[in-house]
Amino acid sequence: MKSDIDLVITHDGANWVAQNDEIVAEGGTLPELDENVARALRGSGRPVGVKLRVFMGFDINSIPTWIRQYAPHYFNRMVDVEL
Repeated sequence: MKSDIDLVITHDGANWVAQNDEIVAEGGTLPELDENVARALRGSGRPVGVKLRVFMGFDINSIPTWIRQYAPHYFNRMVDVEL
């Protein structure tokens, strides 16, 4: 599946953070993150009513090196957002 927007997702110890060169969104839970990604995209000047597929790829460099051998990826997410 092709995405319209690509974001990098990390966890800062308290919140999930999804960002690219254009937007930054945070949330304490993944559903809250999804809401805040949608809010950030709505505020970015895109036309209302447009549906976007948002890919959030986990930044493997944000977890300790020693655990990477057991988890070659943490997770990636695909979310559909209607503006």
